[in-house]
Amino acid sequence: MTDTIAARVTRIIGGGVHAFLDRLENAAPDAVMAQAVREIDQLIGDVRAELGRAEAAKHLVTTRLNRLNTEHEELAGQIEIALGENREDLARAGVEKQLNIEDQIPVLQKSLLEQQENIKELEGYIAALFAKKREMEQALQEFLAARRGGSTAPAAANPGSREARAERAGAAFDRVLARHGGVAAGNASAANAAQLKELQELQHNRRIDDKLATLKAARQPRG
Repeated sequence: MTDTIAARVTRIIGGGVHAFLDRLENAAPDAVMAQAVREIDQLIGDVRAELGRAEAAKHLVTTRLNRLNTEHEELAGQIEIALGENREDLARAGVEKQLNIEDQIPVLQKSLLEQQENIKELEGYIAALFAKKREMEQALQEFLAARRGGSTAPAAANPGSREARAERAGAAFDRVLARHGGVAAGNASAANAAQLKELQELQHNRRIDDKLATLKAARQPRG
């Protein structure tokens, strides 16, 4: 979710009914309400568009995970056949491919979790915006009813009611605070790049050897 959408949502939700009633008192209520509804409806549309993008990203990650898991299972069967035919070279290639898959899966799983959390947050924003819209409509009806009853300053005549509505708006704001963060990654210096690459390859080959040895040991008959 973009910072712009988060800021717009928190601004609208955090505005409170108090400020809305002040606007009603100082301008034409119908015009103020129409403007407020247009702003909320536009923002709901923007959040829904962001939600659609998050859903699409989740679908892509899920598809990729499923494909990798299927490929990992197929490789397991192929490795078993290669070991049965004493083709350790083919088994080694299969194990290396499996390890490459295993290294990708945690990253994809984390990405999937982030997309799920993002979707949940966006859905919460949409619900909060609809709630805000209903709250404003109710405030408008109360204002118009008080005006028809002969009050020229309904909010000032009943400050306790206004404060109560403002507190409800604040509670809604608290429920929709956005969380943002990032992860920074560093790069190795050029002087150590070659050594680090060699170390990574050594570790990678050791993982292949260890897994291959485990698979071969599992095939040995038990006495």
